[in-house]
Amino acid sequence: MSALPKAALPEDDEALDAAEAPEALQAHAANSVGAKRKRPKPGERRLQILQTLAAMLEQPGAERITTAALAAKLDVSEAALYRHFASKAQMFEGLIEFIESSVFTLVNQLVEREPTPALQARKITTVILQFGEKNPGMTRVMVGDALVFEHERLNARMNQFFERVESQLRGSLRAAAEAAGSATPTVDAQAIASALASLIVGRLQRYARSGFKRLPTEHLEPALARLAP
Repeated sequence: MSALPKAALPEDDEALDAAEAPEALQAHAANSVGAKRKRPKPGERRLQILQTLAAMLEQPGAERITTAALAAKLDVSEAALYRHFASKAQMFEGLIEFIESSVFTLVNQLVEREPTPALQARKITTVILQFGEKNPGMTRVMVGDALVFEHERLNARMNQFFERVESQLRGSLRAAAEAAGSATPTVDAQAIASALASLIVGRLQRYARSGFKRLPTEHLEPALARLAP
């Protein structure tokens, strides 16, 4: 969704300072309401709904979120929700669009700034894990925990997201293997990209299932040094 705020790549390419999605959505929503709780404009109400959904997903051990619970949190009727989204699946698609736009904007900027292919792969892995760490509600969407019993197309779209991540890693790693004189750069790149993609998914899953206690970036540098030297 073009209306959602975008995360920006930090100057040092290491920390994800501006990617706190729920906070960014909340700030935008708060500004739209104002001190006198003026009636929000159509686009602003959509942002409020997505911000509230993201915030509810941040609660460790949260059960499946219903439209009734979401409407109660917003102090509106369920019918009001459906004036902005045709279904709950569309609400989750709004969060997925934010994840896709934010992460791949960061990745593209990172690749432009980092000329060394081997470092590109390590930084891509780091920046995705940092995004998840700063956005626990989004992490639950990324790993599918929040999508259980929801429409199957949502999980399919997140699977495509990680396939795209692996493809991006593979491109950088192939260039790195070629620069290192590998006789089998494609095979080498596929093996390492698969390992890094598995690392990303595994650490995000652990983060969600630990109640957001086990950080995705925990001891990350030693792991990256072994997987993508």
